Amino acid sequence: MPLLKIRNIESYYGPIMAIKGVSLDIEEGSIVTILGANGAGKTTILKTISGVLEPEKGTIEFLDKRIDGISPADIVRRGIVHVPEGREVFDDLTVRENLMMGSYLRKDRAGIKQDLEVVCDYFPILSERTTQLAGYMSGGEQQMLAMARALMARPKLMLLDEPSLGLSPALMNDIYHIVKRINSEQKTTILLVEQNARMALSLAQFGYILDLGRFVMENTCEELMENDDVKEFYLGVKEASVRETKRWKRKKKWR
Repeated sequence: MPLLKIRNIESYYGPIMAIKGVSLDIEEGSIVTILGANGAGKTTILKTISGVLEPEKGTIEFLDKRIDGISPADIVRRGIVHVPEGREVFDDLTVRENLMMGSYLRKDRAGIKQDLEVVCDYFPILSERTTQLAGYMSGGEQQMLAMARALMARPKLMLLDEPSLGLSPALMNDIYHIVKRINSEQKTTILLVEQNARMALSLAQFGYILDLGRFVMENTCEELMENDDVKEFYLGVKEASVRETKRWKRKKKWR
């Protein structure tokens, strides 16, 4: 049984339908990615799952229980956290205060203390900046803080929206290495929305392609990376180049 099961959801911004009958399954312990152009509806899906937007139609089940229509706080209590695009840390709070906000709904003090040590192991820079106001941190440091704050809720499912946005290639690689560790070591299931398609497909096991509010393709990431349309539109490989590569491989095979 999938950890998260979405069936035929429709979400609106005012009169505009942003999500049009979307369905997806996410297996426990997996990393799943959603790819699509700007404005395709990727962020809207995450907002609908986390309760920021309420779907007009369809159902969302988490651990076999309906969560569509309940409050964002209750969804966090169920085990889903959302790291939104643009970080959205509390600028006027310190790093430590931001982290503690992530554990606001928890009562287990010993567990909170232990998780503080865990997130500082993933993001060592945070342990060096505990008293610094978050608003004075760099964009990359704020991204780390936003992810660490989410981990303090001890989630079963983490929704990551554009974690590499605005980061240098080196810092982007660091972030994705940490995402992989979180998934492997904490057994946290991850739904990833990302513009860097090559990085996302190399990190995730399964992917969905979203276009104008609808899924137009879904497959394992290994298969998606071999798809000509995905190569051309998301990986920057022109169709002609793909055909030439295949032709060269066939020639090489028969030599």
